[in-house]
Amino acid sequence: MTVYFIGAGPGAADLITVRGQRLVRSSPVVLYAGALVPQELLDEAGADLARNDGCRQEAGAARLVDTADLNLDQILQVIAQAHADGLDVARLQSGDLSIYSACAEQMRRLDALGIPYELVPGVPAFAAAAASLRRELTVPTVGQSVVLTRISRRATPMPANETLEAFAASGALQVIHLATQAIDEVTERLAPLYGPDCPAAVVAYASQPREVILRGTLADIAAAVHEAGLVRSAVILVGRVLAAQAFPDSHLYSPERERHACESCSP
Repeated sequence: MTVYFIGAGPGAADLITVRGQRLVRSSPVVLYAGALVPQELLDEAGADLARNDGCRQEAGAARLVDTADLNLDQILQVIAQAHADGLDVARLQSGDLSIYSACAEQMRRLDALGIPYELVPGVPAFAAAAASLRRELTVPTVGQSVVLTRISRRATPMPANETLEAFAASGALQVIHLATQAIDEVTERLAPLYGPDCPAAVVAYASQPREVILRGTLADIAAAVHEAGLVRSAVILVGRVLAAQAFPDSHLYSPERERHACESCSP
């Protein structure tokens, strides 16, 4: 028995890895993060199960558990029972597992219980937002770093040194999660450091049919967010790379770059 933590992607049902989709179809128990996981994906749960000596379930008969209203102890009880029954668990979480997924505390509990697990990465919200904006977030000479962060509002406190202002000192692009409801605070704190004319964007429900894309600057993006009525399920992006045009081509494809028949071999 294995618990598979699976990044379910930003919302589009087909933005999940082939491995993740296969595990959803083959696992007898599927835990999912409420409305953040698309129904089309849940419809595939257990699709590859069949009655045999190892599994007494009919195809498509996976047990679905919505964890939106469950606390950590209740979630672990479901997993522990599946472990006792020898049933694999697909644990679907929105976006990717590496940031803001709350997987760490779940894995810590599983380690203590001796329950095996694996992680299957997914498409993070910031990557889906960049695709919607049709922007590369790192361009030569303009910006080569991306800061993924949030602010302390209705969530656990941020470490003392991890502030918007501290990250802004580098001029790097910031992608700010879980802060749409505080857009005024974000822009007021960043405008003096990046400049009010610094490009900014907000992408809500990236990759989904109800996707909303707002472009502007630190001077006007907050007003656009209020007008659109956005309060959640969005990322805020701030940085000069969002509007960069006059930048040199990457060295990767430069005609001056020395090339070898086998790039992994020594010259």
